[in-house]
Amino acid sequence: MRIDRFQMEREQSLYENDVDYNLSESGVLPISINELIEGVADPDEILSLDLKYAPSNGSPQLREHVATFYEGATADNVLASNGSSEANFVSMWALLEKGDRVACMVPNYMQTWGLGRHFGSASDTYRLVELREGGRARWALDIASFERAVTRKTRLIVVTNPNNPTGAVLTEEEMDIIVRAARRVNAWILSDEVYRGAELSGSLSPTFWNRYDKVLVVSGLSKAFGMPGLRLGWIIAPPATVQKIWSYQDYTTLTPNVLSDKLATIAMEPGKRKQLLARTHSILNRNLPRLEEWIRGYGEIFSYIRPVAGAITTVRYSLPITPRSLFNRLRLERSVLLTVGPHHGLGRYIRIGYGYDLDRTLEGLTRVGEFIEELQRGPARKVKTTRAAAAHRTGVRAQA
Repeated sequence: MRIDRFQMEREQSLYENDVDYNLSESGVLPISINELIEGVADPDEILSLDLKYAPSNGSPQLREHVATFYEGATADNVLASNGSSEANFVSMWALLEKGDRVACMVPNYMQTWGLGRHFGSASDTYRLVELREGGRARWALDIASFERAVTRKTRLIVVTNPNNPTGAVLTEEEMDIIVRAARRVNAWILSDEVYRGAELSGSLSPTFWNRYDKVLVVSGLSKAFGMPGLRLGWIIAPPATVQKIWSYQDYTTLTPNVLSDKLATIAMEPGKRKQLLARTHSILNRNLPRLEEWIRGYGEIFSYIRPVAGAITTVRYSLPITPRSLFNRLRLERSVLLTVGPHHGLGRYIRIGYGYDLDRTLEGLTRVGEFIEELQRGPARKVKTTRAAAAHRTGVRAQA
């Protein structure tokens, strides 16, 4: 049985280590093990760990600590996995049969779109759209497309909240619309909440957990917690569903590795978790204003809605070049890797990660700016930039 090519992941894997500037990262600067275990009563305990199998569903203490992140959850509601990607995979494998349809949010991290087409019969997309009213702009649920996507054949509604790539967070009203639709057709909700905890405000965004009896929440330590290398994720679900999905995981990676389980247990202890999310909050609020200055410098070329959460932002561009050509030419001619709209189910957009070293990010964006200038000099058309753009680029070059 064939599966769709996961375009974004395949191209990141092929090129992220070959470019000078990888701006496709979507998390915050990874934390070191030394930082993580600071304050641990016996750090040598980690060095003396036997490299045996960890409990295949996650150690009891890990599951207890994860459960405290979700009101009303217990360890019986938690299944540990090797990253949130595996959590999505085994959940959809366990829940879907041929003939089932998936209602999938776009823009998105397109793993669930591809898995819906593979394990079910189709992924019917519904959209977030740019909504501008009263001088304010946000990415909002397109209710009309959502109602078209959810039918009596819908087995699963996939939500990514906070959203990748836009950084948007659904309103309570929008969440209620999704829950009512799921209840009406007796569908499951799979809510990918891997960016929960990376809110710019510092206040946790609402979770779908406990809003409906057929909800699975998927998350992990890769994004909001700055630990992608641990490959530690989890599923929050009703206990019987946890047991069912666990039996499918027996056919994949079997178990988290023992070191990841131990370090994740430390990370998800409520006091340490609070420290880690405060670190993320500080990084985001320090970095985003500088990125926004760069974006504003290009005036009418870019249209931008500020993210609510996550270390990513999506910018619509007005340039005489397709997203595919833009992606390839920036990579080949400027050694810069970005993800572009079609990687996420969009059109003429780019996604910029801003959670790493912002000086380094701006150096890469200087090359993007030089490429934009080259396009402007071309025969197709010219687009005005602002004086601020020129001043900002000069300043970045001086620092580089």
